[in-house]
Amino acid sequence: MFDWEDMRHFLALAETGTLSGAARSLKVDHATVGRRVSALEQMFDTSLIERLPKRWVLTEAGQRVAVLGQGMQTQAHALERAVKAQHSPLSGTVTLSTPPAFASYFLAPRLQGLRRLYPDLHLTLLGNKSVASLSQQEADIAVRISRPQEASSVARKIGTMEFWLYAAPGYADRPSAEWEFVAYDHTLDHVVEQKWLIAFAAGRSIVFRANDLACQAAAARAGVGIAMLPCFLSYRDPELVALSIDLERATRDIYLVVHSDLRRMPAVRAVLEFVADQVSAGMPPAGA
Repeated sequence: MFDWEDMRHFLALAETGTLSGAARSLKVDHATVGRRVSALEQMFDTSLIERLPKRWVLTEAGQRVAVLGQGMQTQAHALERAVKAQHSPLSGTVTLSTPPAFASYFLAPRLQGLRRLYPDLHLTLLGNKSVASLSQQEADIAVRISRPQEASSVARKIGTMEFWLYAAPGYADRPSAEWEFVAYDHTLDHVVEQKWLIAFAAGRSIVFRANDLACQAAAARAGVGIAMLPCFLSYRDPELVALSIDLERATRDIYLVVHSDLRRMPAVRAVLEFVADQVSAGMPPAGA
């Protein structure tokens, strides 16, 4: 007899390639993953996974089952979204995924306003460095600072995020040839603000790298170097000073994204409008 849970565990193993990876994604132990996959193989009476020393790979039959199983999973998620959208009062839980610094420094301090407006609505805020999949229901709504690509989602631009150079008080008084810099790690050399910083540094040393903006800001406050930071995080920080340089600032568009099946749910719409209003009213004025 077919058990959807067996298929769900098989798909996680097919995606990650390891028992431990599948177990982490499903929040179960690896023995459960192995047992579920074995049960599916017994049901189909065929081998779906080839067990190699460091990785599990799909057999030819496993590849066919994975394709069909992913289609089943997509349809199951669509069914769940449709039912939720039809019977959703302005209550319950909405999951919102945003970049980590935006979650911690911009949105979380403003959430009391959402609580006052909708006391029966509960928000789960995910500060993700990776992009949460809306089609896989990792989140209901996402704030993105790169143009969304998902065909099944609806996106709208709700504002602009400015980045500028900040340093500890007095740091910029030293000769500019002696300035040193704080930046993302090399994996983010392609993003707008990092390219701007590298061009501005013009060969001067980047002495500290971190993929977390809070960590970069802490290093800048400590006098380690000049950091390229979002203005909403830094412009009112008494321990950081914006450099007075006549250059155009780096900017990134802010997008609000929702799966098309959920956009009319009252609770989801309430969070969408709240976030859009906060960005409109709360982002620092241009050049601040």
